[in-house]
Amino acid sequence: MEILSFYYAPCSYVENLRKESVLKSSKSHQSKLNFRKHRLWCTKIDSRCGSLKLCNLDRSVLKKLRRSGSLRLRNIRQGLRNVESKVLTGTYNGYVIGGEMDARDISERGEPATKVVIPDLPDESNCESGAPVSSCFWEWKPKFNVHYEKAGCENLSSPPVLFLPGFGVGSFHYEKQLKDLGRDFRVWAIDFLGQGKSLPLEDPTTRSNEGDTPERKDYAWGFGGETKPWASDLVYSIDLWKDQVRYFIDQVIGEPVYVVGNSLGGFVALYFAACNPHLVKGVTLLNATPFWGFLPNPIRSPRLAKLFPWTGTFPLPTSVRKLTEFIWQKISDPGSIAEILKQVYADHSTKVDKVFSHILETARHPAAAASFASIMFAPRGQLSFREALTRCQMNNVPMCLLYGKEDPWVKPVWGLQVKRQVPEAPYYEISPAGHCPHDEVPEVVNYLLRGWIRNIETQGSVALPLLEDGECIQNSIARDLEFVRDGSRKAVRVNFFGSRFSVWNRIRSYMSSHSGKSDIKS
Repeated sequence: MEILSFYYAPCSYVENLRKESVLKSSKSHQSKLNFRKHRLWCTKIDSRCGSLKLCNLDRSVLKKLRRSGSLRLRNIRQGLRNVESKVLTGTYNGYVIGGEMDARDISERGEPATKVVIPDLPDESNCESGAPVSSCFWEWKPKFNVHYEKAGCENLSSPPVLFLPGFGVGSFHYEKQLKDLGRDFRVWAIDFLGQGKSLPLEDPTTRSNEGDTPERKDYAWGFGGETKPWASDLVYSIDLWKDQVRYFIDQVIGEPVYVVGNSLGGFVALYFAACNPHLVKGVTLLNATPFWGFLPNPIRSPRLAKLFPWTGTFPLPTSVRKLTEFIWQKISDPGSIAEILKQVYADHSTKVDKVFSHILETARHPAAAASFASIMFAPRGQLSFREALTRCQMNNVPMCLLYGKEDPWVKPVWGLQVKRQVPEAPYYEISPAGHCPHDEVPEVVNYLLRGWIRNIETQGSVALPLLEDGECIQNSIARDLEFVRDGSRKAVRVNFFGSRFSVWNRIRSYMSSHSGKSDIKS
């Protein structure tokens, strides 16, 4: 992989060098560097040592550059504003890397500004079809049909990938992964029980007319008098979802899978992998929620659990019904839904019309309010997030961390804690991106996920995304990933944290870059 990367040199020095080069060029046509054309020809940058290999460069000019120290990381910062750079294009996992890059693409923080052009999403308006997506139902428990979507099932020899959604959404949130990744892999996305289209087919409680109003009857499944036999032990808990994933893989997919989860789905993915490592080929966390549940688990803390009279079962107690009605009216309002989406997406130009309509449709289901209450009052899982992470590490479950940097809920510090506990896991920090990077910047997430799976499938023969063959990054690197969306070019910065990354290294790097700025100004 050949990528051009360079730093700014002081303007005054470049101007003097330009004059000398032009003068020399007028006397002799043998000069290889002509600043009148403003073009440097480069072959390769070694990102591990920060060196730049130059060819066709006049030796006297090169000596001046070296003597002045202008190739050193700390001093080359502010010049070369008008220098055009030509990149020798190479390939990475079949995708073109390189192209033209000007000085405006250089990072303000002094990091190597490299540009990686990645594939766009399938453009159906341009007759470019993605993988067909099928909507299906699977009956796991009585009165429950689990909804899921699938794509790429004709790719018989390709790896299977299962996506798990966050709280309040469903399989529809992975439409961009199904259509794109379904062209290479076999892909599934499911709705957790109690969410999306995996709500019960009938009221889990017997009807009670006591205190009912016409408005309540429209959404009051679960508010009745007694629990029906099929729902006697029903609680929408993380343990239920963990079992749901296990049976789905066993009965529908039929083989170990790569599990990818966003937010709540990330916790479930990790929890499931910790309990069933034989069914998992790898786990990818997309801004995973590091905790779930407020009440104590009855198995881990039986005495403490007895202090709480209700733990998410049906019917809802009378005291909980009024609270549920009040909260549900607030959060299920279209304005509230729109406001939440605005919070979690860093780029407000992202189209969320489909996501909004799907959430609103689920919120209007008669079982939605009671299901929400059950989820909120369900006990915690038998394993904490940290314990599940430790167990996955002990069982050598491959992991990949993809986190949106501008997430207002699961802030970067949570992802960095995961990286610190599992230092061997590749960590990609995407910016700008919020809580749902797979929907906000699907081009980037799909590119990274596709490359990581190929790295695992080839046992390391294919390099990790953004790295060259055999390259081992100890601390961190940065890449600008570019793609086309709706006819315009977009760029997203991705930081890759290596095997020896630490918070202190990041602080030291930040201080060093700002020290470089001070040196230049002085």
